[in-house]
Amino acid sequence: MVIDEQHRFGVDTRARLWKKNIHPPHVLVMTATPIPRTLQFSLMNARDLSIINTPPPNRFPVETIVQSFSEDTIKEAIDYEIDREGQVFFVHNRVQNINEIAAMITRLCPNARIAVGHGQMEGKKLEAIILDFMDGLYDVIVATTIIESGIDIPNANTIIINNANHFGLSDLHQLRGRVGRSNKKAFAYLFTPPPQHLSSEARKRLHAIEQFSDLGSGFNIAMRDLDIRGAGDLLGANQSGFINDIGFDTYQKILDEAILELKENEFKSVFSEELKEREFVKECILETDLSLVIPDDYVNDINERLTLYKRLDTLTFREAISTFSKELKDRFGEIPRQTKELINTLNLREKAKNIGFEKLVIKQNKLVGKFTTSHPTYFESTSFTKVLDFVQKHKKGVQLKEKNKVLILTLENIGTIQEANKRLQQLMD
Repeated sequence: MVIDEQHRFGVDTRARLWKKNIHPPHVLVMTATPIPRTLQFSLMNARDLSIINTPPPNRFPVETIVQSFSEDTIKEAIDYEIDREGQVFFVHNRVQNINEIAAMITRLCPNARIAVGHGQMEGKKLEAIILDFMDGLYDVIVATTIIESGIDIPNANTIIINNANHFGLSDLHQLRGRVGRSNKKAFAYLFTPPPQHLSSEARKRLHAIEQFSDLGSGFNIAMRDLDIRGAGDLLGANQSGFINDIGFDTYQKILDEAILELKENEFKSVFSEELKEREFVKECILETDLSLVIPDDYVNDINERLTLYKRLDTLTFREAISTFSKELKDRFGEIPRQTKELINTLNLREKAKNIGFEKLVIKQNKLVGKFTTSHPTYFESTSFTKVLDFVQKHKKGVQLKEKNKVLILTLENIGTIQEANKRLQQLMD
């Protein structure tokens, strides 16, 4: 079963669709902005998630402007679009006075050809209006959110959304996606009441939609939506009421452990292939007395340094690390030794995690790796077999011992992150 525009379907609706099948179906859901509950299921590994970040060729980001209602802005935006032979969407989500909005636009732009479309119209009449708009018989269509999905008009490259504060993040992203579908620069105007009259959640939503205007930013918007609204009750009304008592991070950790336990025991046959390739350690903590910094005489601005540290923490792949190093060198000059060592820690932590270390300590020319205690099956894995082989072959300067029920590997003569990387690579090989 394939469900497109997944955000349009509630949990009950999807459950009813699945019940129509005799056997539980394989389900693929597609959307530009996953709803928080579905996204949370993916983040906790209960569902697989694939992200397409590559936009179609020759597309530009939609320039997004959030401001108070302004007739001058409406006139300028429509006149500019008509001058470049384009078309305009004006979204007003109240059928009661939608014709008054159309009359206002006629007053502001007398030469514009204007149509009105909404869901209370007869189906054939609405379809005829949309088709005429696609054929270029109208310059502006004043419509409700009925245009949100499924309309592809490359010539329409300006959208004006009235009372944008009443829309959810997914709705705003979907509406903005109606423009910018060609190689022309597109504009999205979001009209709202004055900021002091907006709720804090509405302000956060509008800030997010304005901030994430790049192509392929739907996932970032969905993550912000999850942050603003919360994940909701994942398994029903009475299942998650204790989250606030224990904290979200702790709850997430408990949930991850419970899911892994089910995969390893009750559903072992179903997830046998996944369990072979699974990671025993999700994050390796590094503790060291080495100097690993971006010096203030290399990057003067403290905010810029903090941004670089934050970016470094999210880099995982070697290509990304290489690109980051080139960018750093291009912007600030030759990279200092302690910054190179800092960048090298990313590879080191990745290697340590793959070997099975939960914590790595590099102090006083020694590397001490503490093995995971969360998964007893790790000690039956090929990763641990490699560790044992390495210890047998390199007895000098290598020690494996148990302390306080934690297995520890100690490597001597490790004075730099580069040396630590080299030794761990030998262990992995």
